[in-house]
Amino acid sequence: MRVLVIRLGAFGDFVQSFAPFAAIRAHHAGDHVTLLTTAPYAGLAAAAPWFDAVAIDARPAWWDLPGLLRLRRQLRGYNLVYDLQTSGRSSRYFRLAGRPRWSGIAAGCALPHANPGRDAMHTRERQREQLEHAGITAFPTPDLSWLPVSAHSVPGRYAVLAPGAAPSRPAKRWPAEKYALLARHLADAGVIPVVIGAKGDADLAALIRLICPLAIDLTGQTGLGELYDLARRAALVVGNDTGPMHLAALSGAPCLVLFGADSDPAITAPRGPGGEWLAILRTDDLTLLEVNEVAARAAAMLRPERS
Repeated sequence: MRVLVIRLGAFGDFVQSFAPFAAIRAHHAGDHVTLLTTAPYAGLAAAAPWFDAVAIDARPAWWDLPGLLRLRRQLRGYNLVYDLQTSGRSSRYFRLAGRPRWSGIAAGCALPHANPGRDAMHTRERQREQLEHAGITAFPTPDLSWLPVSAHSVPGRYAVLAPGAAPSRPAKRWPAEKYALLARHLADAGVIPVVIGAKGDADLAALIRLICPLAIDLTGQTGLGELYDLARRAALVVGNDTGPMHLAALSGAPCLVLFGADSDPAITAPRGPGGEWLAILRTDDLTLLEVNEVAARAAAMLRPERS
């Protein structure tokens, strides 16, 4: 049987689907499973053990007829489709695909996730229930041993800081100067602060290093998969509600996630490898979250020094 899984992004959403990916692979052990995703996640997906093939969705505009024809060819020929994106866009793919057996929310699909409260569910429970409605009952903990080892070896005990967030969501960011003061608290406790993020977060790292020169700047230097290994070896990870925190959470490292009013942890919070809830600090306005409160919580969470 030919099976298609649709998961387009963003990064945190993609990582949230690792458990569903593993469940689909286990359920369809003898079938050919293809993932349809977007270009930023194709390399990571190709390295994963869950897919036999990875196809890239160029997300053509609805008026782009040649692009839509290419997309239709990509979507055709599957016996079963699991739409884990469940967006308005991906639901329209149901018709482009020729109306195959479809798990999702597309009108008229054979395997609908027909829970009217689905939008109030956390992504993890929502996707699990969707797959249960499609007949999947086993949900193994994803094996992440395939993720690459980080090329960066930080000497000594360190904590990872993730001060970035999507540029379009500034309210999700705890101010960089407060991360810098947290970094000083960590450095005073003998823990090296390591700043991660995309290339665009380099200015945040520069500000943190200006106030805490002991901090190490790895922004733009770690691949998506490497973040897992870097977090796995850390004494602590602190960050905003952003993609890297979802991968850090799966590493089993102690994680503290900072939430403002711009997102709801009950729906989007990073979760541990077995679905465990992480430590969360939430306030309506992240600019008002005090450094001392975060530093005290962080100090209590630090993983003991290894002998």
